[in-house]
Amino acid sequence: MNFCHIIAKMDINSVISAIAKIAPATATLAINPAQRNKTVIKILQELRLDPIQPPKDFDGVYKYALVHYGVNKPEPVLKLFREREIQRFFWDNFNSDHPSTLPKKVEDFLDWNILGDEIRELKDIDIVKEFAEFSEVFVRVARRTMNPEQVVFLKQLERLIESLKGKPIITTIIVYPYPPEFQSLITEKIKSFCGRKFVFDAFENFINDNKKGYFTVIGDAGMGKSTIAAKYVFEHKTICYFNNLQENRNSPELFLESIRQQLINRYRLTNVENADLSKLLTEATAKLSPNEKLIIVVDALDEVKQDRGGENILYLPKTLPDNVYFLLTRRRYEPTQERLCTEGLKKEYLDLTDSKYEKENQHDIQEYIRFCLNNDPEHQAGLKTWIKNKNITDNTFVNQLAAKSENNFMYLRYVLPAIAEGKYNDLNLNQLPQGLQDYYQTHWERMNMNDSSREMRVIILFILVEIGTPIPCKMIFDIVNEDECDVQDVLDEWIEYLRKQNIDGDRCYSIYHASFLDFLEAKRELQANRKLFTEVNQRIVDYWDRTGMIIKS
Repeated sequence: MNFCHIIAKMDINSVISAIAKIAPATATLAINPAQRNKTVIKILQELRLDPIQPPKDFDGVYKYALVHYGVNKPEPVLKLFREREIQRFFWDNFNSDHPSTLPKKVEDFLDWNILGDEIRELKDIDIVKEFAEFSEVFVRVARRTMNPEQVVFLKQLERLIESLKGKPIITTIIVYPYPPEFQSLITEKIKSFCGRKFVFDAFENFINDNKKGYFTVIGDAGMGKSTIAAKYVFEHKTICYFNNLQENRNSPELFLESIRQQLINRYRLTNVENADLSKLLTEATAKLSPNEKLIIVVDALDEVKQDRGGENILYLPKTLPDNVYFLLTRRRYEPTQERLCTEGLKKEYLDLTDSKYEKENQHDIQEYIRFCLNNDPEHQAGLKTWIKNKNITDNTFVNQLAAKSENNFMYLRYVLPAIAEGKYNDLNLNQLPQGLQDYYQTHWERMNMNDSSREMRVIILFILVEIGTPIPCKMIFDIVNEDECDVQDVLDEWIEYLRKQNIDGDRCYSIYHASFLDFLEAKRELQANRKLFTEVNQRIVDYWDRTGMIIKS
């Protein structure tokens, strides 16, 4: 059963009973953080709750926070948080403009409830401070889930904490699960996510077995590295950065700016506006709750634009504070080009191309094909029709297409929709392209791109290659000096390979994926003497001369 379902159904009395049994108030209060962590984990395990991932609903977060708060707390205080009236007061404050009314309501409740007498008999118990402490724990748990429902009320809850401490109410920044610039990317990547459990298990083992460190997922273009990163960020709401060469979002400066702001927002850091990454991590770890880990996901190190020098890529620190972990992704590289030197720090690698993961990769590829075949509303019917017309079984289709894919998800992203849309009705299963690069070449030939009459189409694609960043449609029209409708037809014809986005009100295009960029650049290199490539560069220069605009590559 899912942990979230368990806690949603669990009576809060079970939580209090487990705390009272394992960590009663009669136990010594001289407990160090490590001992406290072990106690919290023991209670969570007793309740069959996940010590790493809290639930996502309000009731679940409330009970989970009570476990973290309740170690060695007197039972009458724990019972107070059990009362429905108190939980309702707590919830009402999320939507209240006057969170300072909560302590008064609590005092009124204790005046008539028998718990009031029991709590007053306890020594050194300030119930207002207890509410402030519980609220802080609640916020930390809610941050770890960062479910949109909780995001809405974090602002009000943090105001409540300030009021309980006797401080003035302040306006706070609502922390989002991940930066807005990555939201569409993450949503797109995880839409039909399947498998990769072996990768997540390996990373989970890494962070459990080491105090800190770097874990790198390595693989070829199209093997799903960015999707793995996106899925982890989505599930765990971690700090993140996705490098992107085509969007010119791949410099150390932009990386640090984004990570700094995320850390400031999440951990409410102050006076760190100019701090480097090492300083930021040190400040952030001081705000971690017991047993909490700070994980930062960084995708596509191979796309980073940075002077070679002797510094680490993105200036990643050579040392890390305890409980800080980086999950990195990158393409395969020569060992001398890693650019990630460390001092006494654990580094671990998972190479998706390693033969020892062949079985896992095949399983995940087959699972993805079956998902599209049985659950994809857009392509399911077309795929079923193609299989029926070819007189083959679903299993034959899954197994042979998986072999054709060479364990490449990008291949399937292109080929499955093409099959469903009838673009391969003239081919049988054995005739489908073998691997991603063969797919690109087959598509190139089927589009007659080597025909001299199609030169404008080639020119438009190579303009995107040469410029390398998203450019507005109008700029493409002006560079090729062709009719706007004709150019738009070409862009629409190749839209599945391009990224279309609005930038400052302009429709802009760039190459969608690094693997297709590799394919086009290989064509350029193999045919470098052709007049066409000289013409592409001359058109760009002419545009520059006409407009006085510098196109950054």
